[in-house]
Amino acid sequence: MSQWSLEKELKVLEGWQLSAFSVAITERMFPNFALFSTLLEFGDRDQVRSILDGIWSKLGNTGAKMNFEVQQVNVEANMPDLEEFDMYGASPALDAMVALYSTINCLLEPNGTEATNVGNLSLECVATFIEVTADAEMSDEELLRYISNHDMMLQEESFQEDVIGRLKGMKHATSAIINELKLLAANDGVSNIGVSDEQ
Repeated sequence: MSQWSLEKELKVLEGWQLSAFSVAITERMFPNFALFSTLLEFGDRDQVRSILDGIWSKLGNTGAKMNFEVQQVNVEANMPDLEEFDMYGASPALDAMVALYSTINCLLEPNGTEATNVGNLSLECVATFIEVTADAEMSDEELLRYISNHDMMLQEESFQEDVIGRLKGMKHATSAIINELKLLAANDGVSNIGVSDEQ
């Protein structure tokens, strides 16, 4: 799915659907932050987990109310500084937090740009992981072809298309729909780059 077609696909979604798409993508990125947080004793993974759960609850109309403006400050506090952590793992952890921040923006004021940003951020996160683990001898052209045909990239595109497809057919958010989407996005605790925080 190219950036252009992702934007085009998201144009047909309603406000709550854009938020649901965003939180589903962010959910799939969460283990990247959770593992980094655990290994480096950075941030507060339980707090981040509860913010994510709060977004799902709001969309499904279940659970207590959460002040999302306040939560954005908490999300910012959990963003690793890439200059401080000179290691690859900080990058997907930061991507997950930026996606969460954009998801809250989308929840407070639904718009296609924020949702597109979240989708593209996850695609870029996957592309960077593939590039980091690829053969250093590849030419730029070979690398681009390798990234776009890589199983992990195809899985991420397929997942995003699946989420959009499911949401397109739904007129209203119900707790059953939201729970189903959350289960799909959680992917048994495995992230968009194959990381599990149960390591």
